[in-house]
Amino acid sequence: MKNAPFHMSLPCLSISKTEDFYIDVIGAELGRHSSRWLDINLFGNQITFTKAGIFNFAFKTYKFEDTVLPSFHFGVIVDEDTWNKLHAKLTKSEYELTTEVVFLKDKIGEHKSFFIQDPNGHMVEFKCFKKPKEMFLS
Repeated sequence: MKNAPFHMSLPCLSISKTEDFYIDVIGAELGRHSSRWLDINLFGNQITFTKAGIFNFAFKTYKFEDTVLPSFHFGVIVDEDTWNKLHAKLTKSEYELTTEVVFLKDKIGEHKSFFIQDPNGHMVEFKCFKKPKEMFLS
């Protein structure tokens, strides 16, 4: 299957705080927008945030290896240089990075990840594979 950008739509509590986080903190690009929604270009992928009320998910976490992770999250897989730059930049931001870990150490699919929570409560993961060709291998 050919690589293609994805589109995802998520609820948000504040358009202005969401725009600030993704544009000013993360460094993504702003796309089309209005007072009720906005499109974010996150590494060539379109994420639409729509003004909504508080949302709730029943299962907040799961366990992978020995690490508890947020069940509801989305992320971007980037190269190591981009991962290191993002990690350094976001470590200096007012937002807390969580679950900084290397998964599948010395196994097929080894990768490092960290999570950051956006102003809406969405967990965003940034992931980098040691060997990018192993992204879908087990």
